[in-house]
Amino acid sequence: MTKTDTAESPAVTEGMVFVPGGTFTMGSEAFYPEEAPLRRVSLDGFWIDETPVTNRQFARFVEATGYTTVAEIAPDPKDYPGMLPGMAKAGSLVFRKTATPVDTSNPANWWHFEFGTDWRHPLGPDADIAALDLWDHPVVQIAYADAEAYAKWAGKDLPTEAEYEYAARGGLDGKEYAWGDELAPGGAMLANYWQGLFPFANQCLDGWERTSPVKTFPANGYGLYDLIGNTWEWTRDWWSEKPEVAKKKAGGSCCTLSNPRGGKLKTSFDPAQPGVRIGRKVLKGGSHLCAANYCQRYRPAARHPEMVDTATSHIGFRCVVRAGA
Repeated sequence: MTKTDTAESPAVTEGMVFVPGGTFTMGSEAFYPEEAPLRRVSLDGFWIDETPVTNRQFARFVEATGYTTVAEIAPDPKDYPGMLPGMAKAGSLVFRKTATPVDTSNPANWWHFEFGTDWRHPLGPDADIAALDLWDHPVVQIAYADAEAYAKWAGKDLPTEAEYEYAARGGLDGKEYAWGDELAPGGAMLANYWQGLFPFANQCLDGWERTSPVKTFPANGYGLYDLIGNTWEWTRDWWSEKPEVAKKKAGGSCCTLSNPRGGKLKTSFDPAQPGVRIGRKVLKGGSHLCAANYCQRYRPAARHPEMVDTATSHIGFRCVVRAGA
């Protein structure tokens, strides 16, 4: 690591790890179509938070700024055509395990919009993070604007999709999981995800029904925690169904993408909801709700679109500082 690599002030990069620049194979062709094709990507070095931002850290931000999160503000019916009467109240989405098997094509079977739910009350209004002892768990119920506001306050930024995936791989190129090609090598639980049949039977072999404290599971090759499982994390990239691919050079030789920045706002809208013009960003990392029978996205290549106004009990974030920025 050169002197230039560590030029950022200690106050900004405290609790962060420097990931040297390099080239890696991004994506996967073994799981979901939106992860393909495989492509070579080159990145400059960057600092990234060692863990997701915790409730303790987010509380300091709110105390210092008086910030109000998206989930704490009642939605404007004009932004949501067809909103049912009585729904224009502050709240957010909470996962509720079902009692029996249900149709897994309908997320409404387990996601419930509950008034009074926010980052302080991530599982509903009846208990806050202090009562639930969640201070060192990742902050959740965070919409994109909330993550962006925290990053700006901290003098940081949100990672791109490529930066997140590169960091999550921990130096292992071409592997399906952050630790190799087996989900649970020798039965070892190496991340917080759902073991059993989602959404009704969680065996909790990893010890956790919902989120876990940061650093509960082993660090990856870069010394980073929870980039796989626990919570999904926001990236700054707009969603695109097909990731950008580098064009071949003259003569047919292959080439690499350099520091890609994702899609465009206008192409990120959900085609299934043409009346809702709310952009979608890329989430990375999977969460404690990813399961073998439903969502095998506890992998570096996994990606998922999410509307920027959405906050749930399984979405958090972490920040980066780019070398030389």
